Amino acid sequence: MKLIGRHREIAKIQRLMASSKSEFLAVYGRRRVGKTFLIRSFFQNQFDFYLTGLAKGNTKQQLSNFAIFFQQYFSTEISTPADWLTAFHLLIKELEKKSDKDKIVIFIDEMPWIATPKSDFMMGLEFFWNGWASAKDNVLLVVCGSAASWMINELIKNTGGLYNRVTERIKLEPFTLQETESYFAYKNILLDRYQIALLYMVMGGIPFYLDQVEKGKSAMQNIEDLCFREDGKLKTEFSYIFSSLFKRGDKHEVVLKTLFDKGGALTREEIIKHTGLTSGGGISKVLSELEESGFITSFQKFGLKTAGTSYSITDFYTLFYFRFIQKEGKYQPNIWLNKVDNPAFRAWTGYAFEQLCFAHIPQIKRALQIEGVSSTIYSWLSKGDTHKKGSQIDLVIDRRDNVINLFEIKFSLHPISIDKAYHKVLLHKIQSFKEATKTPKAIFLTTLTTYGILTNTYSGAVVQNELTLEDLFQS
Repeated sequence: MKLIGRHREIAKIQRLMASSKSEFLAVYGRRRVGKTFLIRSFFQNQFDFYLTGLAKGNTKQQLSNFAIFFQQYFSTEISTPADWLTAFHLLIKELEKKSDKDKIVIFIDEMPWIATPKSDFMMGLEFFWNGWASAKDNVLLVVCGSAASWMINELIKNTGGLYNRVTERIKLEPFTLQETESYFAYKNILLDRYQIALLYMVMGGIPFYLDQVEKGKSAMQNIEDLCFREDGKLKTEFSYIFSSLFKRGDKHEVVLKTLFDKGGALTREEIIKHTGLTSGGGISKVLSELEESGFITSFQKFGLKTAGTSYSITDFYTLFYFRFIQKEGKYQPNIWLNKVDNPAFRAWTGYAFEQLCFAHIPQIKRALQIEGVSSTIYSWLSKGDTHKKGSQIDLVIDRRDNVINLFEIKFSLHPISIDKAYHKVLLHKIQSFKEATKTPKAIFLTTLTTYGILTNTYSGAVVQNELTLEDLFQS
């Protein structure tokens, strides 16, 4: 299969291959995002040694697994090593026979699974890198793992013998809309951008999920088949994600469910209050792991620093699972197709489209021609009081050039019309923001919709910038 996108990552690996010294590359990112596929595709599965961990294996089973891969690559049968120091010693002896190669490439996949509790795997890896590989000038060690928090805390930020030993890292992100469109085109799946956006708002840019989309079916048909039929690949994906990523995935699920039930954004203190989890290191670790794995994002409320940090779910599939998949019982034909344009569908598309915009901030800044301007991204909410109605701004871009873009984001099958009543609502939002923040900066109301704004007297009087779904598809 062709490697779609990933140009920055490919360029980075090419630089490491051309390096005149040994390199240690750590690759991490959300499960199903395509880490293994990237490495295998780039090297066309031509490794000098390859090892992948066992999801539920104990130390003995992981070492037996090593022995199997060792025999496969070196045609030398060995007994299961007693420990990882012995295993890496055996590996060094075989790789020494390849010392005259331009580049010796070793790929260790799903490393967090291999490094079982109380095993000496990290000590063995330290011995391998510090005692042998780093002294060479032609070794490329690539390690990979879906447990992003483990990869960062135990490897990249290692405080022991592997401190500062990782020479390069790749955090593999989901596909953008543009990459998703290219992926579908490669598979001869012809969908318009509205349909692609619908699929993205369910699956995000996760290649494994997108690979399940069938040619010749609409977005709605694919969503029904994948998410609601009893044999749908995404119907049971949620529980599997956490059992494979986290040792105590139940806490992570509780945090996500709480965030969803309470409206989508909570502070750390609010999460503790609503979940009953302790305020010690446990909750901090759970939040860190969820954020590093791409399920939640921390953000600041406008005008506030650390004390204003909130967390929200930004994984598209997780949001869709909580809102629809989890609530459905036994499959009934057309269970999803019949929801088209009902209130629940409209509420979901509105919120999911906001998340889609947040996931494409670089494209938004490029469309506004401010990609070179330093800026900060916020959301903003004013709860109001008995005298004044509350107000909410979907997205705020606070720019260094003394301008603030306030976004009005709408997902619709048709262009949006701003009438007198809607015009009044928009003016209220702008005024409320100015009064609450007391900002001296210029305010530009910016609309971001699927098909644009109908031109009339009211739109011209209030809208400064107009963006559409097309702008999110730019590279």
